[in-house]
Amino acid sequence: MQAQIPLGRIKGISIGLHYSWFIIAFLIAFSLIGEFRQAMPNLDPAGIWTAAIITAVLFFVCLLLHELAHSLVAKSKGLQVRAITLFALGGVSQIEQEAPDAKTEFWVAIVGPLASLLIGIVCLGLARLAGWAHGMHAGTPVAAVLLWLGYINFMLAIFNMIPGYPLDGGRVLRAVIWWINHNAVRATEMAARVGQVIAFAFILLGLYQFFVGRNFGGLWMAFIGWFLLDAARSSYMQVEFMEVLRGRKVADLMERDCATVEAHLSLEDFVHQYLLNSGRRCFVVVQDGRLAGLITPNEVKHVERERWPQTSIQSVMRPVSQLRTVTPETPVVEALEMMGRGDVNQLPVVSGGQLQGIFSRGSIMGFLRTHAELFKH
Repeated sequence: MQAQIPLGRIKGISIGLHYSWFIIAFLIAFSLIGEFRQAMPNLDPAGIWTAAIITAVLFFVCLLLHELAHSLVAKSKGLQVRAITLFALGGVSQIEQEAPDAKTEFWVAIVGPLASLLIGIVCLGLARLAGWAHGMHAGTPVAAVLLWLGYINFMLAIFNMIPGYPLDGGRVLRAVIWWINHNAVRATEMAARVGQVIAFAFILLGLYQFFVGRNFGGLWMAFIGWFLLDAARSSYMQVEFMEVLRGRKVADLMERDCATVEAHLSLEDFVHQYLLNSGRRCFVVVQDGRLAGLITPNEVKHVERERWPQTSIQSVMRPVSQLRTVTPETPVVEALEMMGRGDVNQLPVVSGGQLQGIFSRGSIMGFLRTHAELFKH
């Protein structure tokens, strides 16, 4: 899940919004209008809308704090955290490494629900100070906002502790199973299967509610179930793939037959003679027989079409000084983490100052497909 709207950085972690955030923010604000109107009948429409919009924004601040708790604990355990993205179904922390042990997995997973629980307690405590009492409607906008945030954070903590992988509760379950059987892949498989069962239950319950008249609420529950089902499958496949790649070196997967182009070539000739005719997307740029850089369609598309004949590859390529490189002996998992941090699809493989090959996401996927065909269950 990539952010389309960057918001800044916290403790070195990029914070951003996905466009879908605006949809759910509007739906939350709209749904709160009726609730706040009933709780505060004397408040004018402008005040009702203002309270609803502030509540929707603060809710996503709470989600951000939930994800920050995951991310900061992960960083304290030595894991790299790239970004946090808020989207329609909440938030996601892009932690670039798998937890090295069950204890780390447990604490990284459980701290999010604990943070939501703490936020809920604080909000309800502040609501009481603002004049709300148990069993009564909130009489003021401040109390109404805090009351809703308190209850929704309790619900968020409870929902995330459902033992359905990859929800936080599912990751806690995975950590417990991992601690018992000392097998991360087997623990992930068992937690993912529990997650799939729970996801199917959500889908069936949501469809039932839709057909008995719950309408949007039932469809929303079914959609969450579908999302959890897909996430459980994807998360397990990711862990399984990483296990297959663990212990392998870059030399085992890299492409040794590198496609090369001369630095002086124009973009017009490069596109029509090489890029469109070869099916390749990455080319090594050489100058006087030495590695000068890399060029991909990404560099070409930033140059206006009419300037291609007058623009050389050398002027738009990524020079070797800006490239992250690996050696043939670099572990594949480490190279993948480098690609994730740099947001690149390929890495030059260099040894003794000479280019040995290219390590790319394409070569990884080709290896995994072949492995799956040969060793599928």
